[in-house]
Amino acid sequence: MLALKKIAITGGIASGKSSVCQFFQELGAFVVSADALVHELLSLENSLGQQVLNLFGPQILHNGKIDRRMLAAKVFADPLLLEALEKLLHPAVLQKIEELYEQAKQKQAYTLFVVEIPLLYEIHSEDAYDAVVAVLADEPLAKKRFCEAGHSQDEYDKRMNRQWQPKEKAKRANYTLINNGSLAELRQEVVKLNSILKENQFP
Repeated sequence: MLALKKIAITGGIASGKSSVCQFFQELGAFVVSADALVHELLSLENSLGQQVLNLFGPQILHNGKIDRRMLAAKVFADPLLLEALEKLLHPAVLQKIEELYEQAKQKQAYTLFVVEIPLLYEIHSEDAYDAVVAVLADEPLAKKRFCEAGHSQDEYDKRMNRQWQPKEKAKRANYTLINNGSLAELRQEVVKLNSILKENQFP
């Protein structure tokens, strides 16, 4: 049996990465979101959540839980705090991804193992994947989507300042999906790419 192929989905903020992953899931892939793993790890029931609380103090709590927006506002205003948080989170997320990959491989029920990981290149994890897919959207459109989701343009700019430019990610990626149109158009592109990835014999 061929090992389950590992595919990373990366790109800029509000480019459509989650939609791409949803379509892959509909097509039979095992899908993992690094962002969802962070959410899980930041639970106060986990030791990592407790470490984050100890590091940042009770002002990041809301209704007895770590409020990710409060935490984000704090760290994106202070590069040193952000670096401290990333040192805690990134290794834990990567370890969890590997655990999930082993579980998915054992089940022999999935076509691909797809991970949405926005900071793939920033944390130098691209070599852990058989292929990288970059999702690109024109910046004005990405900003509009981000703001429509309840965030501010200032927040967009602060977050993007900590990331590679999306076009740089696309240059390094094996495949690029352009998401400037409708979800139906994006799904068509994912269906095509899904076939290529399943048939392609990776080195």
